[in-house]
Amino acid sequence: MSQSFQKIGILGGGLLGGSVVLALREQADVRLWFRNAEAIVSAREMGFACATANLSEAVSGLDLLILAVPVGAMPSLLSAAVAAGLPKDCIVTDVGSVKAAPHRDLAPILANSCNPFIGSHPMAGSERNGLAAARGDLFQNAACLLTNDSSAALDLCEKLENFWISLGCHTRWLGASDHDRLVARISHLPHVTAAATAFAALSANASDGQFSGGGLRDTTRVAGGNPEMWAEILYENRTEVARSVGETIAKLDEFLIALDVANQEELQKLLIEAKALRDTLS
Repeated sequence: MSQSFQKIGILGGGLLGGSVVLALREQADVRLWFRNAEAIVSAREMGFACATANLSEAVSGLDLLILAVPVGAMPSLLSAAVAAGLPKDCIVTDVGSVKAAPHRDLAPILANSCNPFIGSHPMAGSERNGLAAARGDLFQNAACLLTNDSSAALDLCEKLENFWISLGCHTRWLGASDHDRLVARISHLPHVTAAATAFAALSANASDGQFSGGGLRDTTRVAGGNPEMWAEILYENRTEVARSVGETIAKLDEFLIALDVANQEELQKLLIEAKALRDTLS
């Protein structure tokens, strides 16, 4: 499917922003904005000729603006983009891992300019970060969760949905609170449990990891992600993440009780239930 936006600006040159650029090569006029002018040289050396540190240049004439910076940095950057000349008919979206905060904080900024805001969350991240990790096929077969709590027109929602589909995503619409509840369980909780497993397995003696098989590496892989980025994600979704962590602790308690009383039958029952759930993943 061809995408219908002709001029696209991406504010933030990390993994997701860079991957959008690579996926759109020769399909649209794309600008990739960096806050730090020094990053432009490195970006262009990697083949991102569209890189710029000039915000006015990055937003001029756009019909789609993608915020690909940490959620906490979005309000001030969006305000600057509006002041720099963001066209009033440009759709604004983001690629943040939470959605209640962007809808709460960004919609008021756009109230005077009347730009529509629609939330996007392509579930296509990696423990690797930065522009060097960007891939043109990152979004192939990935889910993209979309939110419209700011009540954008339905035809604009369809246009943005088709954009993500054109990059290879399959899509689903959710309310922002439902989105944050879902990703707390399927994305944010796994990061917490991976970090906790790394602590439990390696804090006594990190060199013990040399004897591990693939299980420890697979289980803790996402704990290798950017700590600053993930701390913000967990903080922004702290209520839902805390609920999921509590449910996990309750299940661990079941394992602990079975171990304490030497109940092999109960251990097997828990593992059978877990395997059945894990087997539902494609």
